[in-house]
Amino acid sequence: MSDPLLSLRGLRVGLRRRRETLELVRGVDLDVVAGEKLGVVGESGSGKTLTMLSVLQLLSAPLEILGGTVKLAGEDLLRAPDERLREVRGGEVAMVYQDPMSSLNPLLRVGRQIVETLRAHDVPQDRAVQTTRDVLAKVGLSDTARVEGAYPHELSGGMLQRVMIAMALATSPRLLIADEPTTALDVTIQQQILNLVDGLQAEMGMAVVWVTHDLGVIARLVDRVAVMYAGRIVEKAPTRTIFARPAHPYTAALLASLP
Repeated sequence: MSDPLLSLRGLRVGLRRRRETLELVRGVDLDVVAGEKLGVVGESGSGKTLTMLSVLQLLSAPLEILGGTVKLAGEDLLRAPDERLREVRGGEVAMVYQDPMSSLNPLLRVGRQIVETLRAHDVPQDRAVQTTRDVLAKVGLSDTARVEGAYPHELSGGMLQRVMIAMALATSPRLLIADEPTTALDVTIQQQILNLVDGLQAEMGMAVVWVTHDLGVIARLVDRVAVMYAGRIVEKAPTRTIFARPAHPYTAALLASLP
C-alpha cells in the first residue's frame, strides 16, 4: 500500500462530564490511500460519524478529541491552526451528510450557497458562479438555472442530495466523506446517488470514504471495508474477503442480517 492520504492513529473521542469522561471512540487506526474507496461499516452508535467528524474537528461540546493523531498527507490536522483548518474543510476534504435539508440554509437560494462555499476558498466571483453551474450539471441536475434559483424546500430529497454532492465537489477535494448519504431516500433514488458518486470518483480520482450501517449498500462500491463496533475498528479487509471470510463475530452477524 502506498503512503496514505488520510491516516488516523489512536484516535479517541469522548464526552466529558463533571466527574468522568465517557470514551465513545476508543483508539481508532485507519488509513485511506489516495484514489481508493473505503467503506466504514457498523450499527448506529458504533462511532462511525464521530470518527469522521473528528477528521475535520467538527465536534460540538461536550464532545471532544481526547487523543491520537489525524494526518492528511502527513500533516497533523489536530495541531493545525484555525486558518489551515478552514482551507481543509470543504476544500481538500469535503463531507456529504445524510440529511441535506438540515445541512443547507433554508433562507438562501441553492446557487448562492454553492457560490459562497467557493468564495470562502478564495475563488473569484465570476469563476464561482460558472463553477456552480458546471457542478450542478455534473451531478445530473439538467435545469441548472431553476435549481440555482430554488430554495431548499422547493427541491425533492434526491435533488437536494445531488446539490450537496455538487457543493462538496465544487472545490475538487482530494477526499470525499459520504456519511449515510442515501438513508432518507427511496430505493430507486438511493441507487442513483450511489452510482453518481461512484462515477464521479472514477472521473475525478478522489478518495471516497463511505460511512454506512448497511454492508449491502457498499458491497460493490468499495475496495476495502473497516468494521466498527463499540467505538473500535474490529476488522479491516478487502471487500471480497469481508464477504467471503469474515474474521470477527460482529462482522459475521452484520452479514447474517442481510436479506
